[in-house]
Amino acid sequence: MLTIKQLRDDREAAIRRLAKKGVDAASVIDKIEELDDRRKAIQHELDESLAQQNQAAKQIGALMGQGRREEAEAKKAEVAALKERSNALNAEFKEVSDALQAAIVTLPNFPADIVPEGKTAEDNLVVKLVEDHRTLPDNALPHWELARKYDLIDFDLGVKLTGAGFPVYKGKGARLQRALINFFLEHNTRAGYLEIEPPIMVNEASGFGTGQLPDKEGQMYHATVDNFYLVPTAEVPVTNIYRDVILDEKDFPIKMTAYTPCFRREAGSYGKDVRGLNRLHQFDKVEIVQLSLPEKSYEALDGMVAHVEKLVQALELPYRILRLCGGDMSFTSALTYDFEVYSKAQKRWLEVSSVSNFESFQANRLKLRYKDANKKTQLAHTLNGSSLALPRIVAALLENNQTPEGIRIPEALIPFTGFDLIK
Repeated sequence: MLTIKQLRDDREAAIRRLAKKGVDAASVIDKIEELDDRRKAIQHELDESLAQQNQAAKQIGALMGQGRREEAEAKKAEVAALKERSNALNAEFKEVSDALQAAIVTLPNFPADIVPEGKTAEDNLVVKLVEDHRTLPDNALPHWELARKYDLIDFDLGVKLTGAGFPVYKGKGARLQRALINFFLEHNTRAGYLEIEPPIMVNEASGFGTGQLPDKEGQMYHATVDNFYLVPTAEVPVTNIYRDVILDEKDFPIKMTAYTPCFRREAGSYGKDVRGLNRLHQFDKVEIVQLSLPEKSYEALDGMVAHVEKLVQALELPYRILRLCGGDMSFTSALTYDFEVYSKAQKRWLEVSSVSNFESFQANRLKLRYKDANKKTQLAHTLNGSSLALPRIVAALLENNQTPEGIRIPEALIPFTGFDLIK
């Protein structure tokens, strides 16, 4: 959530920066300024009323002590009127504050200065490309056919048990899933990330804290009886560990990693690009999260990008790194790098990771703060990244490593799978 100070310090700059994300914010900022001015005016009147009440209370005591009962009763009536006015002002203050909050949360985060202009994925900037010159057999198959051929994943059984987008992994397919999760967690913990095993359901406050609510409410599975949400990513519970926490400068950086199943309704997703593992309602993902001092958060982002790149390289997959344009970024992000691996059988790029710096946007919603060297309270910065999302990694591994003898397992993964070939 943006702060009022960010919006009011340079109104035109705020409008210009939000326009990069495709948002015409002028009217919303006008409303925010109007509500903020009214809130301040109400607070000023409330402070004056309280001061008058305190002064009158002292006068009443003095008048009663002097036996001037009639004047004291008149003062009591004055105090009663002031209290009645204060009650009305308090009610208006809450109404205005709620309206102000509702207006602010509709605005996305400011994009960083280096975010490219653009509206769609076609406008994203490729910052690195690593190709693979291996050739596939002439009869190369897409992963959904390989999964059937080697009895690794049963999509039809998933439909029977739940519905489309909920696959059942079997045999070496299930072992490959488990191996990848352990592989990612092992590398993350070696890099200094503390492993967390969080709940996979969160409350409304947690969804709001990381920006999924109210922006992505329609994309989350909602357990309405208890008002809990199934997590769309481990980012939500892990970052919320520090909701309403005040840290010290020496506590940073805080680095955490977690594996969770993830649940996304993916409403409106149809067509050939959602076939097989390309887009699921339930999938496994390992996440990395960092809390950082503001002046070090972009250094931390670079480190996270380099870490994810090492994972993709270890899996011997062709990949590219994109800096997302303003129109393709998430609501909460200030700067995002996407990792895509190339699927040779499908002849298309598959997104497997987003690594983002949210600056203070999430921290403001979370009330995640720290005391600086001068004991002044400041907002921290938050970052997160997929490290990695499994479905499209599995799709690319199956497709890119198919041989006449079977599907080859990358060398770095063999200690985790216990086998080097699926045949």
